[in-house]
Amino acid sequence: MRRKGFWWFVIVIFILVDVYFFQAVATVMQGFSVSVQLVVTIIYWIIALAAWLALFAMPYLRSVQITKFYRNYIFSVLVGLFIAKLIGCVFFVADDIRRGIEWLVHLMPAKNANSSEMAAIHRSVVMSWLGIGFGTTLLGTFIYGYRNKYNYQIKYVHLQFPNLPNAFKGFKIAQISDVHSGSFTNKQQVIKGVNLLMQQKADLVLFTGDLVNDRYEEMNNYIDVFNKISAPFGVYSVLGNHDYGDYIAWPSLQAKEQNLENLKKVHASLGWRLLMNEHVIIEKNGDAIALIGIENWGAKGRFPKYGKMEQAYKGTEPYAFKILMSHDPSHWDAEVRPKYPDIDLMLAGHTHGMQFGVETVFFKFSPVQWMYKQWAGLYKEGNQYLYVNRGFGFIGYPGRVGILPEITIIELS
Repeated sequence: MRRKGFWWFVIVIFILVDVYFFQAVATVMQGFSVSVQLVVTIIYWIIALAAWLALFAMPYLRSVQITKFYRNYIFSVLVGLFIAKLIGCVFFVADDIRRGIEWLVHLMPAKNANSSEMAAIHRSVVMSWLGIGFGTTLLGTFIYGYRNKYNYQIKYVHLQFPNLPNAFKGFKIAQISDVHSGSFTNKQQVIKGVNLLMQQKADLVLFTGDLVNDRYEEMNNYIDVFNKISAPFGVYSVLGNHDYGDYIAWPSLQAKEQNLENLKKVHASLGWRLLMNEHVIIEKNGDAIALIGIENWGAKGRFPKYGKMEQAYKGTEPYAFKILMSHDPSHWDAEVRPKYPDIDLMLAGHTHGMQFGVETVFFKFSPVQWMYKQWAGLYKEGNQYLYVNRGFGFIGYPGRVGILPEITIIELS
């Protein structure tokens, strides 16, 4: 794992949050018997110590990094515990601010003129219970979300373009993204998702990256599932940031490079045309549109910029309508809109909608929007559209809360 120094920083924060959260636990236990307090304390710190040990192991043991059970469940539980406690700490901090203000008031001379000592300022039992309650509810929601990881949803999108060639009016594009086959544990449920995709009878199927978590072998048990995907005008794919194997330690650079070459062969064995900074022309009844596909290009964080847009775009100038497949939606604002205003539609994935959020007719929220302006669904600027698929699979957290796995059907007119 890269950036071990940062990982140690995360561990220290994790420990501090555990210690701070326990202060509230101790507060609400004051009315309990000594034996109950002892049992709760022992259980709390056993869980905390187990979490710390799991975190310590991850950066240094490659066998741990690639273990599906660890990456799917242990790591997600650790994240869930941390976020739940962090939310609880918001209430505790508010209470400590209140205590600080009271302490300052007690320091005022007028207040203490007839007082020989300052009264103790205790934590609020109510605020402590609220913090613990909210944190526990959030953790329960994470656990409930495990059942949604294969709850595939069809999202229908109808887009109108004045420059779309007549032969492509009513043309149906199916988009899937972020399969992350290394996270799957239920093949029958994955088959169900692929069957649902095929029932849509799309003219063209596009996959926008992250077929695996790290290693090409993760697809071994799913080649006979995803090779069932077909369409009259073909299946095309691009690479996502996880496909390069950047997130685990390899015995050598050659091993990492060979993994990528083998993954390219997996795409071919599926019958998918992998676009590596190139374009193809889709023809129908004498009309044609350009389909551009680039390698991963991310403008946020430290995500790689392997994509070569200029190379992929060259030769598409004569075509009136262009579609771009680019895994990371941050590419749209950073390069596509400023430099390529004639790209009509960009298809991306990457964010998964963080697999956690709220979506209603009137309101859409996920913490991932603090990093990504475009993170799920349809966006428009001028005459250009971006669609961000919420992901077919999952990684890190083996579940979905509010943001469900998606198959997108886009009809052009």
